[in-house]
Amino acid sequence: MSIFTKVLLATDGSEGAQRAVEIATGLSTKLESELYLVYVAREHPYLHAYHDLRHQEEEEERFKSEDEQMLGESVKYVRKAGGAVTESYLRVGEAANEIVELAEELGVGLVVLGSNGRARIRRALMGSVSTSVLRHAYCSVLIARGYDPSSEHARPPGKILVAIDGSEEASAAARVAGEIAKATGSEAHLVYAMQEERYRPHLGPEMWEGWQEGFEHAKRSARSWVEGQAEHMRSERVKTVESHLLLGRPDAATVWLAEEIGAGLVVLGSRGLGGMKRTLTGSVSDSVARHAHCPVMVVRNEMR
Repeated sequence: MSIFTKVLLATDGSEGAQRAVEIATGLSTKLESELYLVYVAREHPYLHAYHDLRHQEEEEERFKSEDEQMLGESVKYVRKAGGAVTESYLRVGEAANEIVELAEELGVGLVVLGSNGRARIRRALMGSVSTSVLRHAYCSVLIARGYDPSSEHARPPGKILVAIDGSEEASAAARVAGEIAKATGSEAHLVYAMQEERYRPHLGPEMWEGWQEGFEHAKRSARSWVEGQAEHMRSERVKTVESHLLLGRPDAATVWLAEEIGAGLVVLGSRGLGGMKRTLTGSVSDSVARHAHCPVMVVRNEMR
């Protein structure tokens, strides 16, 4: 059974959306998932200002025709990329709300959408739609970035980097990363980041003696644990698995390593559980999604 039985692809015709089409098509094909497509058209409030009812209806039909054409072009793009669309939808309204609502209606396990943040400075600001979907969707979300077709990252995943910390959310992310790696023949890389300040004593100098020895012991234990997680993934028939232990903030370490190894996809868990908590994605996953150079998948336990 596929880890994601249904995948929802949201597109708007932008460069980032084209990237999302390629990723969603590739993943749904490899994972044998049903692929649904949605194009959310913006509302045209000025239509209601017309006094001529006939003219207003003509304009409504024109906009609807243009929107349907955009939807049709997106379906053609998926087929050209070798995929198949189970069903396509044209929605009108606020994009993030429409995407989240449709995802819940369909019971999808993964939403894929684009973000126009690409350059180093612009990475800190994802598009408002992708940010909102990431924070409010009950299911896993993959944010695909615009790209240069000649780049080595043009066709992910290539190398998959998954951040782990021993939590249930991170374990779910590791399982998803492992399944994707098996389906696509990708390398899997596990990273665990230790924050040195958590081991540093905060009292007077008399408490500092021997703390470094304790910290070195903690690093050895952590390194052994990370390698154990990699070995477990290998036992699950993931061919190539590398483990990494880094010092520093988990978000910064993950973003740095993703760029260092040329990752084509970063996978990590989220502590957002739904309902009121949906509004706050875990700070680490939120930060990585904002700053990583490559596509980022935030996994939630409610997979369908």
